[in-house]
Amino acid sequence: MSNLNLHLKVWRQNAGQPGHFQDIEAPEIPDHASFLEMMDIVNERLISKGQEPVAFDHDCREGICGACSMQINGVPHGPEKATTTCQLHMRKFRTGDTIWVEPFRAKAFPVIKDLVVDRGAFDRIQQAGGFVSVRTGAPQDANALPIGKETADAAMDAAECIGCGACVAACKNASAMLFVSAKAGQLNLLPQGQPEKDRRTLGMVRQMDKEGFGNCTNQYECEAACPKEISVRWITKLNRDYAVAAVKETFGNSRKEAGGGD
Repeated sequence: MSNLNLHLKVWRQNAGQPGHFQDIEAPEIPDHASFLEMMDIVNERLISKGQEPVAFDHDCREGICGACSMQINGVPHGPEKATTTCQLHMRKFRTGDTIWVEPFRAKAFPVIKDLVVDRGAFDRIQQAGGFVSVRTGAPQDANALPIGKETADAAMDAAECIGCGACVAACKNASAMLFVSAKAGQLNLLPQGQPEKDRRTLGMVRQMDKEGFGNCTNQYECEAACPKEISVRWITKLNRDYAVAAVKETFGNSRKEAGGGD
């Protein structure tokens, strides 16, 4: 174990006001500390000097909750692939390094303070997907519903998405397609999710557009930055599901206008 002497350039900003980078010296940082533990040490030193600590988001610190969203040296969650900020350790840096720390940049993720952004848009997209109406009963009843292994495995792959927003931060258009496709795809694959599949797909995609996220231009930066390595193949599936649902909706509305009923 050894200690690192680092120079930080940390984004400081209050909601609705211009922001700036603050230069902070961070000497004697243990290389076995996580990035968030390093930020804790920095904040303790700032507080001891009577200065305002850096606001940053965190919760589980186990790579599960997705709260620890930081842009580190221009990369969401930092330089280590398939790793969240809380799982990133300081041994990935060298003494004397300058580290730039910013919030995720996206119009749909307004800055609350310093490194904390409002990702409520993701919650509203999931809410637009609605609910699952299939009654599965007690746990043993749900487990009795036959689901093919390939389908179950694929749904679990999509369910790994922790909603951190790294895909949005990495995309030059701030697109949320990887997040939305994983969340919609997880339920759209399973038999329990079939009754609301079309409504769910239309609702989530339209809410995504309403929130101000950009369009996907298939450069796959989202997949590269995702700490859970969600595949861009889910975007292909979402596009297909959306096209089918939109045609059904248009055809259904045309029948109603023609007096054909439901």
